[in-house]
Amino acid sequence: MSQSTHQPIKVSFEFFPPADDKGEQRLWDTIEKLSPLEPKFLSVTYGAGGTTQERTNRVVRRIRKETSETPAAHLTCVGATRDEVNELARSWWEAGVRNIVALRGDPPQTMGTYRPHPEGYKNAADLVAGLKKIADFDISVAAYPEVHPDSPSEQADLDNLKAKIDAGGSRAITQFFFEVDNFLRFRDKAVRHGIDVPLIPGIMPVFNFTKVANFSADCGAIVPDWLHETFAGLDEDPESRALVAASVAAEMCTRLKAEGVDFFHFYTLNRPELTYAVCRRLGLKPQLDEAA
Repeated sequence: MSQSTHQPIKVSFEFFPPADDKGEQRLWDTIEKLSPLEPKFLSVTYGAGGTTQERTNRVVRRIRKETSETPAAHLTCVGATRDEVNELARSWWEAGVRNIVALRGDPPQTMGTYRPHPEGYKNAADLVAGLKKIADFDISVAAYPEVHPDSPSEQADLDNLKAKIDAGGSRAITQFFFEVDNFLRFRDKAVRHGIDVPLIPGIMPVFNFTKVANFSADCGAIVPDWLHETFAGLDEDPESRALVAASVAAEMCTRLKAEGVDFFHFYTLNRPELTYAVCRRLGLKPQLDEAA
């Protein structure tokens, strides 16, 4: 067995801002469930076109103020001027928020293709460079093992990732994927391209196969035939589906761990159970308060 499989692993968790009071309670229940696994940071997403900016802002500040966790605020270029983005970033720094996930962002459905705001940052690399001028943020950027759907080529995609890192990105978190070999090939190509920061695989346990398939179609992630076959007939059997989903994600992570991966980013969808189960399967144990 590879010695790398014995390395302690690190994790981070991603959440989306709640839409209502019920969702707010679920979010904090999720954070409470996953926090004992000692994540390196908790990232909070930002809706298409910046539609959840205020809720993202509120959740990030609450994590910073009321918990011992490290929040990482998502920030996009969509629908905002440079001055507006800079003002928000400065306010986060003043509130003690040091981590940002800097993204180009997805345009609102009414816009169709992405167009930068005439007075805004033109893309994620431009945004990273601007943030670094404001303060020494710890910045994560996005990477796409199966090529961003808007990218003209794999080479252009790697060039864009290199530009984001050169501008000041500390790490790259990948879009979720289901074919481990695609990530490993991408990692090799990134190294050859001079990208020398950690590449963190994004893992999405399959809570609902139909929804995950729809997400995948929107972001260009490949849903392989074997995954369709694995979840076929489980739509009305949530208990079996959860067991299968945890098994699939744990198997992926175990293989990645054997290939030297020691940091995993989980897209939780504000549901902690599967992510918690996979982390336990990888050997992470909750660190509970000794005074409890």
